[in-house]
Amino acid sequence: MADHTNHQSDSDTSHNQKVQHLIDTLQGEPIGGDGKRAIIFRMVMADHLCPFGLKSLDALKHAGYDIIDRHITTQDENTLVKETLGVKTTPQTFIDGQRIGGNDDLQVFLGNSEPKKEDDKTYAPIIAIFSVTALMTLALCWAFSISVLSIQALMWFVALSMCVLAIKKLEDLEGFTTGFLGYDLLARRMVRYAYVYPFLEAFAGIAMLADQPWLNPIAGLVAFTIGLIGGVSVIKAVYIDKRELKCACVGGDSNVPLGAISLTENVTMFGMGGYMLVRALL
Repeated sequence: MADHTNHQSDSDTSHNQKVQHLIDTLQGEPIGGDGKRAIIFRMVMADHLCPFGLKSLDALKHAGYDIIDRHITTQDENTLVKETLGVKTTPQTFIDGQRIGGNDDLQVFLGNSEPKKEDDKTYAPIIAIFSVTALMTLALCWAFSISVLSIQALMWFVALSMCVLAIKKLEDLEGFTTGFLGYDLLARRMVRYAYVYPFLEAFAGIAMLADQPWLNPIAGLVAFTIGLIGGVSVIKAVYIDKRELKCACVGGDSNVPLGAISLTENVTMFGMGGYMLVRALL
């Protein structure tokens, strides 16, 4: 037991000496706090100011730490820090002699965020998109003195949402198609439909905003068709086959689960497309 304790003490001493060596070697400045001591090593170069280092520094300031801020100003210094500390990335933060790690680890340590998992499900992208498009719709209603409970307001909201969702898909078309092919029934038979889908969605949304008599039937037909196919595909994948999939509606890199949100999106497009078709025929 004594040998283990001595070994641990020697290891801590060696570790502290390495950290102190870096403090003495690198430039920087002390930042006053309420006495809780923290050390941060972050990149501050002429052509690169590490954003994660800035986030870590800001979190430490708001937590009231007395900070020793050390700047990594060259690639040689960056290599020195990594090799000395045995890490692969910077910034690196130490609190009370304990290495906390990078920015994500620090935020968790300070209680600012929860540990991240690769398979964590989230509705944040959908909430952000629909919240902003709803506010944009309210702004349009205000500008044109139109009731927020009108069909016109609903059309604007659906059109704006379709446009933003199309942009998210087009940001990473390959990623979107990979996810889309996992559940869309038509795309599984015609792979190229997956590549065309974001363009169809964008066209329908833009055409709805244009609201031209000759264009409305075309936009309505497109929205009606892709909404119907999408809705049936989601129902089969989620509610019949009971599969747990990620929704490709906001792009290929999202962790939004396929389910009620995706079904609502498709049902809304289907309904609005149907309304535009009926209106064009009357």
